[in-house]
Amino acid sequence: MTCGCNLPKRLEAALDCEVDLDLIRGVLQHHHDQAGSLITVLQETQAVYGYLPMRALLLIAQEMKLKPSKVYGAATFYTQFRLKPVGKHLILLCQGTACHVNGADRIATALCEELKIDIGETTADGFFTLNTAACLGCCSLAPVMMIDGQAYGPLTADKARAVIKRIYSSERAVDGEGETA
Repeated sequence: MTCGCNLPKRLEAALDCEVDLDLIRGVLQHHHDQAGSLITVLQETQAVYGYLPMRALLLIAQEMKLKPSKVYGAATFYTQFRLKPVGKHLILLCQGTACHVNGADRIATALCEELKIDIGETTADGFFTLNTAACLGCCSLAPVMMIDGQAYGPLTADKARAVIKRIYSSERAVDGEGETA
């Protein structure tokens, strides 16, 4: 698929996913003639999809009469934006100084082993995405992780694993998968 934008091949490949661009037409119409509204449009687009699909970025550029590189640059500069889907639960592992000196690396290793993914990846079932943050502002709980906005700490490797298992168990029970015959 080509879009006529002379994108690198690795970015062209990202256009193959099916994205309903009609979902953001209202966002674009609402901010159509508002100079300086790019960040707001990106935020509202991410709220719709959970991330910023490449096709949506190209439509934003076209509708706002901006170069695709400017839109892509903003989307990649700010850490609040994601260019790929995240799992149902987003884990942020703090890498701040207090967390680092109190064993954040051990927590990262335990989470990667438990989830069978690396940092920046999503589990095969789409349930968890594991990312790091420069600082979560919870230094008194160091080392700490945040899942869907809730802080967990102070952590050990075993406590971090237990949190993940507890979330999996509670979700399975809600879905009816945790019942035994």
